[in-house]
Amino acid sequence: MLRIGVDFGGTKIEAAAIDDGGAVLVSRRAATPPDYESALGVVRRLVYEVESVAGIRFTCVGVGGPGSQSPRRGKLRNANSTQLNGRPFREDLERTLERPVRLANDANCLALSEAIDGAAAGVRVVFAVIIGTGCGGGLVIDRALIEGRNGIGGEWGHTPLPWPNADELPGPTCWCGRLGCLETWVSGPGFARDHRGGLTAEALALAAQAGEPTAQAALDRYIDRLARGLAVVCDIVDPDMIVLGGGMSNVQSIYERAPDAMAAHVFSDAFDTPIRKAMHGDSSGVRGAARLWPIEGAP
Repeated sequence: MLRIGVDFGGTKIEAAAIDDGGAVLVSRRAATPPDYESALGVVRRLVYEVESVAGIRFTCVGVGGPGSQSPRRGKLRNANSTQLNGRPFREDLERTLERPVRLANDANCLALSEAIDGAAAGVRVVFAVIIGTGCGGGLVIDRALIEGRNGIGGEWGHTPLPWPNADELPGPTCWCGRLGCLETWVSGPGFARDHRGGLTAEALALAAQAGEPTAQAALDRYIDRLARGLAVVCDIVDPDMIVLGGGMSNVQSIYERAPDAMAAHVFSDAFDTPIRKAMHGDSSGVRGAARLWPIEGAP
């Protein structure tokens, strides 16, 4: 009994078949083309390749990607892969794959994957965050996604940086048109921009680990900002666990330092919410997408 999922990312597309125990049996990846129709064609090719190897034609496909589908217009919105915005993405995927598709935000898929059989397995309330090229969040309660009345549950990356300092105002301009969104501060590009040293986020994190003073100072600011953003989530949702994915989730000092930094802002006299790294890494998206449908062949 198998599921199939697709992770539609800004740089890569992955399709995978997983079994009911969560094992990935077949996986195929390809670079994401810059134009919309070509990208749809890559999804079709990868799904067919996975089906060929798995020896089954799936009757439905789960897809995780940026943004969310508008419940009013039925078109994609709020995607940092802006070529998708205003498109009937789910319907186009169904046309391309010739079968029903369930579509969810990539951070929601991360949250679902990690809550079911990942770092937060057995945990009731899970808030998961992608801090990579962009920034997003997803909420799972009792192994079910909470997308909300308007389909924007977990759009944490486009809330403002809490408790800003004077030198953080009005904040950088976000691609969404707002000023000071969390994404402009705690994404990988936001971390690199704040340093102003021309390094990539990965190189900057390595420099901080090696003790370079300006890189360490940039990381100090980054962890403080991330902690402020997560503290607000704890005040509203009070999750049992926070799970981090994306490139910045590989910075080990976040797990060591962010909880204490969060405690200073959480409206409570006690705070012990654990922060964990996504167990399934960059495969959590495709695994969560596959979980959007029941098991193929199950009653």
